[in-house]
Amino acid sequence: MKVKTKDPSKQRKLLYNAPHHVRGKIMSAHLSQDLRESYGVRSLPIRSGDTVRILRGDYKDYEGRVTRVDRGKYRVYVDGVAREKADGTTTPVPIHHSKVEITRLNLDDDWRKRILERKGSPKGEEKPSENVEKI
Repeated sequence: MKVKTKDPSKQRKLLYNAPHHVRGKIMSAHLSQDLRESYGVRSLPIRSGDTVRILRGDYKDYEGRVTRVDRGKYRVYVDGVAREKADGTTTPVPIHHSKVEITRLNLDDDWRKRILERKGSPKGEEKPSENVEKI
């Protein structure tokens, strides 16, 4: 049985101690309005290769491809979002997964296509009703 708690300290503890496979599910982001309408899904876990738009912070409105997903720190790295260090080299800036919006999906993986088919259907397309009378 899953424990349901509202205590903030316990919620933080669940985040800190979450196993790797659960962290991937936690690292979801909202889809853009266009994707939401076409797939009928509100959010999906972020993957490398997705194109995202940054919604908050110094890099707000920047759009780029996700190069790396760090499940340990709950951060994503976006191509082109970098900071120059004192010695002149550049280092990528980590962005929290909740501060991005997915604008283009990486559909190279068949598993992800199946997830989209399972989770939602485009608007206007009704799912067959299960409550049909048998004659």
